[in-house]
Amino acid sequence: MIQGLLLNTSHSTRSEPPQGSQSWQPIGSVQAAYSRVAKEAEPRHLTRVETMANYGIVGDRHACPHSPRQLLIAGDPGYERFWLADTTLRENVRIDFSTADLRSGDLLRLGAEVVLWLTFHCEPCSLLERRHPGVVKRIGTHRGMLARVLRGGSFSVGDEISLARASLPAMSDDWQTRVLGVARAVPAGHYIVYRQLAEMAGVANAYCRAFPRVLSRLPVDISSRVIGAANTLPGPRWSGAELFDVAHHLA
Repeated sequence: MIQGLLLNTSHSTRSEPPQGSQSWQPIGSVQAAYSRVAKEAEPRHLTRVETMANYGIVGDRHACPHSPRQLLIAGDPGYERFWLADTTLRENVRIDFSTADLRSGDLLRLGAEVVLWLTFHCEPCSLLERRHPGVVKRIGTHRGMLARVLRGGSFSVGDEISLARASLPAMSDDWQTRVLGVARAVPAGHYIVYRQLAEMAGVANAYCRAFPRVLSRLPVDISSRVIGAANTLPGPRWSGAELFDVAHHLA
């Protein structure tokens, strides 16, 4: 659950390197990289990738400071196991090892500069099924791992990947747990709208129609901080500026 996690909204290309007792273990390499630019139907193949701390891949349509899903990482073993065509899983980074062994809260270092915070496993969606009929049934829960950019910079295809286990708090793979966690994080006297909640919890906007049912599990004084539309906000909108700030965990 992501309640209590905070966000540094700086979009600088680099942030301070993770401090503390991380033990980096080489585990593989970058096999391919892609960016999806707004309104372009097909992904761009990249040999060198520029990232921004707490934002994502420069120019990618999914780059967003308030999202736990700035990048999608998929593994070669999954492509080989399910006989998938190139880019079927719509990943940003292809690696040469299985994402099934990765855990939320782990860190991945790509090349010498970029550090990713692994957030949760990616749930196959209806859009993926529409583009590749039958693929969701074939892959089950093995699409890949989502991540945020913790330290920005650049990496290239062929760069070494290193892993640091359990360096940051884990997020739930269950979308409802994440939704409840974000709602609990909204300060008293502040409000967010459904689309903000979807973005911060890392779910598609189509999930908004289920929010009233999910939020009904919370006390009214908390659930009432999430409003359907911006024009009905009874008070100041919460920016979520502190939601993903994990500096205190790395100090």
